[in-house]
Amino acid sequence: MMGRKRIRVASAAIGLIAVLGVSGCQWDGLNSVSMPGAIGTGDGSWQVRIEMPNVTMLTRNSPVKVNDVTVGTVTGIEVQGWHALVTVGLDRDVKLPANATAKIGQTSLLGSNHLELAPPKEEAAQGTLKDGDLIPLDRAGAFPTTEQTLSSLSVVLNGGGISQLETITRELNATFKGRTDSIRDLLPQLNTLTTTLDQQTGDIIAAMNGLDRVGGVLARQKDDLSAAVTTIHPALTVLADRRENITKAITSLGDLSNTVQQILDQGGENLKADLANLEPALRSLAATGGKLADSLQWLLTFPFPIKNIDKVIMGDYMNLWMTVDLTGARLDSNFLTGTPLGGSLGGAQATLGYGIPQSAVGKGDPLSDPLNPAPPATTQPAPSIPGLPPIPGLPAIPGLTVPNAQQGDSGR
Repeated sequence: MMGRKRIRVASAAIGLIAVLGVSGCQWDGLNSVSMPGAIGTGDGSWQVRIEMPNVTMLTRNSPVKVNDVTVGTVTGIEVQGWHALVTVGLDRDVKLPANATAKIGQTSLLGSNHLELAPPKEEAAQGTLKDGDLIPLDRAGAFPTTEQTLSSLSVVLNGGGISQLETITRELNATFKGRTDSIRDLLPQLNTLTTTLDQQTGDIIAAMNGLDRVGGVLARQKDDLSAAVTTIHPALTVLADRRENITKAITSLGDLSNTVQQILDQGGENLKADLANLEPALRSLAATGGKLADSLQWLLTFPFPIKNIDKVIMGDYMNLWMTVDLTGARLDSNFLTGTPLGGSLGGAQATLGYGIPQSAVGKGDPLSDPLNPAPPATTQPAPSIPGLPPIPGLPAIPGLTVPNAQQGDSGR
């Protein structure tokens, strides 16, 4: 009996090996065999391929979930280049966008994994996922495993800042102890500060933009700044060599300021009165506008204003002959006639209009005439009145004191 059973088991094993050899399938445990009745393998099911950078512990027949609900099964895992190509079967009612994502998650702490399909979270859903579509590597990944979570937690607990919480708490207690009132006053000030900063956000941003523009200008003028820094060194050397003189000048300026202050203290009221009296004159001077400056400019080129001389006289130069009569009689006649001082410079003759020298126009060239001999002077009879003795200073009046003289000969 025992021998027959062994023969039957051996025959069954040989038959199974023969079947596997004929079918070309690879034996990788029970997961290599498709499970009958698995979700996503029935009528109406459809398949999607997924490029995974790492399948971790994912195997065939692992569940495929959407929102933690099993909607399919992993039907195949292949190596394609430097990544894995996972094929999943999905039920007919599964609806996913064309840009869906795929991640491997841990189903339990014992190590079983599943594949999670979900709509994208960082962009809007687009299109519809269809049979035969491919989810590329950039939309595939894996959730952290239990081992990775425990490893990260160990780093935080052992090498992180949790061990320093006691020190931080102790120092905070030492800081706040006995300073309750100060901290209570500080909090409203911090509130005011943050509120003010929030209200001035636009100004702060504008200032930062201005600094950015200034930085750009400085960056473009880097060569000019370098040249300026290099050139300014001799000037700084000169200032350093004359530091003593500059210090004395500043000290003397301080003494001058003290002296001025004393003058203002002693005669401040008089100075104010003088300035108040000077105000009308300054106002009148300011009211002249540019007339005073124009007049001074014209005075320097009298009698021809230089501003428009080129419109009157054509050429590069001009000559001016001028005879100035400064005799007392002429000055008396021109400036004192009709005033209480009339006749004080020319006597009675100037007052009556006689004896005033004639104009020098046409009398000759002043550059050459002094070289020519003067004509002999004609002697004129002294003015007198018939029947009376000579009178000193009697004016020569034609027909009266000079009976035989003509009107034009008087005073010559």
